[in-house]
Amino acid sequence: MARIAHLSDIHFGANDPKIVDAATAWLQERQPDLVVISGDFTQRARIDQFRQAAAWLGRLHAAGLRTLVVPGNHDVPLYDVVRRFMAPLRRYRRYISHDLCPFYEDAEVAILGINTARSLTIKDGRINHDQMDMLRDRFASVAPDKTRILVTHHPLFAMPIGKGGELSEAVGRHEDAVRAVCQAGVHVALAGHFHRTYAEAAQKMVAHSGGALVIQAGTATSTRLRNAEPQSFNWLHVRRNNAMELQVIVWDGASFRRASHVEYVHDGEGWTSRDVVEPPRVGKIPPHQVLRG
Repeated sequence: MARIAHLSDIHFGANDPKIVDAATAWLQERQPDLVVISGDFTQRARIDQFRQAAAWLGRLHAAGLRTLVVPGNHDVPLYDVVRRFMAPLRRYRRYISHDLCPFYEDAEVAILGINTARSLTIKDGRINHDQMDMLRDRFASVAPDKTRILVTHHPLFAMPIGKGGELSEAVGRHEDAVRAVCQAGVHVALAGHFHRTYAEAAQKMVAHSGGALVIQAGTATSTRLRNAEPQSFNWLHVRRNNAMELQVIVWDGASFRRASHVEYVHDGEGWTSRDVVEPPRVGKIPPHQVLRG
């Protein structure tokens, strides 16, 4: 079983240091096999914010944690127009990672990160055809029994982001991207961006979208919340490519605690889910259910 912590939208420059410390302590104690961070390390791509993010990553690495990271749109300068178009991710490459499309593989999982942040868009993301070819090529040689996981900052699919159920914009070149995901046989698609937790089978969101399970992370440490959803991150136990458990770990004002625990199983036709029932715990916070369609 692979244990993966999925964090997103750290936003150094608009973050709560107490929550950063709590998330770090949680990860150090649990020692996941991999920490996935799906973008937006900074609030405005400033040097001091990147230095804070780099120092935080250093703390994780010093604790023996392995990471896989991709940039987000906030890691591209917004107001520095020259840097935005001439060297949009130079600071990210210097302080966070030179690899914009990292790949990780072990005996159980194969994980590919793809950069969706672009200079021409303020908040929306895109995926180009070279990245789609990379997606297909990288997973082509992966053994069929391994779980193939794709990580992006921007979700590939439109999804509900407001209390009224309004849908987000899908990533640019959405139809081609979804086709590539199908051809690559992706089992799980991880993303962030909207500061909302969400989990749903791709085939329930878009026709002809394959068998992927789409999992969104909320913001782990930002003070900029949406719809009053607290800071959170995801804790995945991937047993097989057709069976996994998702726990949403939520900040309750004092510490990070498990707030929902859902098992997902693919029966050959689609993903089904069930809440994992556990004995009540003293001081357990009210359930914060994963938003599911």
